[in-house]
Amino acid sequence: MNDNTKTAGLGTESIGKLLFRLALPAITAQVVNVLYNMVDRMYIGHIEDVGPTALTGMGVCLPIIIIISAFAALTGMGGAPRASILMGQQDNEGAERILGNCTLGTILSGLILTVVFLVFGDRLLMLFGASEATFPYASEYLRIYAYGTLFVQIALGLNNFISTQGFAKTSMLSVLIGAVCNIVLDPIFIFGFDMGVAGAAWATIISQALSAVWVLSFLCGKRTILKIRRRNLRISPRIYLPCIALGLSPFVMQATESLITVCYNSSLLKYGGDIAVGSMTILSSVMQFSMLPLQGLTQGAQPIISYNYGARSGERVKKAFFLLLRACLIYSTLLWAVCMFLPQLFIAIFTSDAALTDYTVWTMRVYMAMSLIFGAQIACQQTFVALGNAKISLFLAVLRKIILLIPLIFILPMFLENQVFAVFLSEPVADTIAVCTTVTTFYFQFRRVLRELSQDREKTPGASL
Repeated sequence: MNDNTKTAGLGTESIGKLLFRLALPAITAQVVNVLYNMVDRMYIGHIEDVGPTALTGMGVCLPIIIIISAFAALTGMGGAPRASILMGQQDNEGAERILGNCTLGTILSGLILTVVFLVFGDRLLMLFGASEATFPYASEYLRIYAYGTLFVQIALGLNNFISTQGFAKTSMLSVLIGAVCNIVLDPIFIFGFDMGVAGAAWATIISQALSAVWVLSFLCGKRTILKIRRRNLRISPRIYLPCIALGLSPFVMQATESLITVCYNSSLLKYGGDIAVGSMTILSSVMQFSMLPLQGLTQGAQPIISYNYGARSGERVKKAFFLLLRACLIYSTLLWAVCMFLPQLFIAIFTSDAALTDYTVWTMRVYMAMSLIFGAQIACQQTFVALGNAKISLFLAVLRKIILLIPLIFILPMFLENQVFAVFLSEPVADTIAVCTTVTTFYFQFRRVLRELSQDREKTPGASL
């Protein structure tokens, strides 16, 4: 097998062409993945008579679904950059050991989570706000969905090892296969077989199972560079724990989303009532969709930065980062401009209600006020992950959401007369502090990394940049 055919481009091809080629499928996959998660809700909401109640019941399951996805990121997004760094060092055997460790870790976490949610799922649903009316639907959906946890872990977690090798289109297909299958099966099971919520759950886990089979077949097949091998299917703490440490940053970023939603909704309900909560629902949806291109850009840049960092090619690492930074800032600036001057473009997607629209126009301008600079936050934070810096990437993830945002949601209303305004203001305040901290930290750390790479090059003068 020609191991270097695909990865050679990561070390030699034009950075701009590489980023475009890798980021475009990643952005597409991100968009499709969100649509994937919305399809069930769209169909369930249209079930005759019980649609709204069933939809609310499924919404109660959302925090658990987010947690399952976060555990997939823990191993996948932690192990893939480390494997890519070793590939840059021409140590494909070491990279395969990481893949093997993470494969077994993903399987074990999937089995453990399955047992946990089957045993404690109903208690968790009550904790997350299920009512007497919504609990039967939530419980029915979660009980079936839990059986597919292993498929979700494999499909989402191990897919990162496909994209990190430069197979961006194959990685995108992993998501598309499941999404298309889910879109087709949902109406058949929900309405055709009259299975209701249970039909939506079965459609989802069958679709995830197909994606998982696709991912495993590729990583065990002939086209892949890194292959799942039986001898590597074991947990070695020396190999596995650093992957978990690096994956903690994306894990925290995903797992805390449900907690932040609960904090926002509880404060807004207290100070502004249902219309404030409805506005926040729109804003969180806009934020989720608007962040997809940024996430796709960083996913496209990760293999380039990680591979060239492993290859000790400081100049290409530097070029890749600054191109990523420019792309992220251009996008976040355009996003900010739309939110400030044409917020109705986003709001109209989610509601036609005049009162809610008028209310959300001003809340969006507050909530998204500092999205202008958020591109720098994403670019710097995810580059820390690409460079394998677990401690700093974890700190920055915890800083923005847990240390800053959650306390500010409850503290700012104590000091401002307009308490609803204060709750929405917590987002731009947290963003400003987080971006300043991240950029400052990155400036000094990145200079140190480039200096070390330059010194390594001086020790091996025959190496090419």
